[in-house]
Amino acid sequence: MASINMTIQCDTREHSGQIERIEQQFDELGIKHFRSKLYCGDYQSLDNPRLVVDRKKDLQELCGNVCQQHDRFRSELVRAQEAGIQIVILCEHGGGIKCLEDVYFWNNPRRRTSPKAMDGWKLFKVLNTMKEKYGVRFEFCDKRQTGRRIVEILSDGYS
Repeated sequence: MASINMTIQCDTREHSGQIERIEQQFDELGIKHFRSKLYCGDYQSLDNPRLVVDRKKDLQELCGNVCQQHDRFRSELVRAQEAGIQIVILCEHGGGIKCLEDVYFWNNPRRRTSPKAMDGWKLFKVLNTMKEKYGVRFEFCDKRQTGRRIVEILSDGYS
């Protein structure tokens, strides 16, 4: 990755253990960062406030957002859309989930104890609907690459 002169704002509501891991990755990449409340999302470059990354620890969390916390999650997407902000959901699932199409084949471990829990094909359909309706992008990575992926996503358009 080429050297990028970027400063990333990290939302103060991001989970402390996770943000410390990601900030360490930023440090290793030479990326400046600070913590402050964001309007939406978890990470934003100061050079482009119209693009934010919202990190999810795995597909379980994302599934919970679109099911149990649907109204809150949808409200954030609508708020961003109305403000002209592009949200990229970065899901740290790993384990063979590299793109939105891979979600289709995901086996939700909750289905073992709760047969009504959402399965992969249904989550895939919901995420595609949100993508079309709210313009949200879904990206996937392994936890070891989260910092790098955030920088890559936020540096779209940098030379």
